[in-house]
Amino acid sequence: MSSLDLIEIFSSVQGETSFSGLPTTFVRLARCNLRCSWCDTSYSFERGTPYTLESIEETICSNGCSHVCITGGEPLLQKNVYPLMTSLCDQGFQVSIETGGSLSIEHIDPRVVTILDIKCPESGMSAKNLWPNLPLLRPHDEVKFVIQNREDYLFAKNICAQYDLFQRPMHPLFSPVHDVCNSQDLVAWILEDKLPVRLNLQIHKFIWSPETQGV
Repeated sequence: MSSLDLIEIFSSVQGETSFSGLPTTFVRLARCNLRCSWCDTSYSFERGTPYTLESIEETICSNGCSHVCITGGEPLLQKNVYPLMTSLCDQGFQVSIETGGSLSIEHIDPRVVTILDIKCPESGMSAKNLWPNLPLLRPHDEVKFVIQNREDYLFAKNICAQYDLFQRPMHPLFSPVHDVCNSQDLVAWILEDKLPVRLNLQIHKFIWSPETQGV
């Protein structure tokens, strides 16, 4: 029977992206091929526990949330994530997937909202960005930049200009590294340059401790 290695599955409110604040079931898959300097989910690097797709879907249905977020780790490392997403879409769930941008998004069900995280220099992983992913983005997909300092901001600004991300229907997400990048500075830079982007604060870290799992 098909299964996925999970770290956790839980319901909460979405803390970021355009779905911020919505009740959501989170399915956190195990393992990641990247090691970002600011990673806040390093516990997902572990092997995880196998769950059948059927049991995952049963938990999602019992939680009663219409939105499901597939995250990690890096969820695209496990091939069975694709039939799970398709099945959830077939059942009428609003599905999003958060991926680190180093693996192809080509085979993601077109009904899923892909949140593509483009790695900035201070992550230490910017060389892993898979640039052919950008032309594969659909109008409803979102692009996120986690920004640690001014260098990261300028990198994100230049990538958005180079790949016409400012013209996308969904504004690029500029997310300050929590408790590292001064959000007021980031807002000042955005306003100074008149960028059509969305400030992407992680509201779950203001509700709960940043170290809390399963929220």
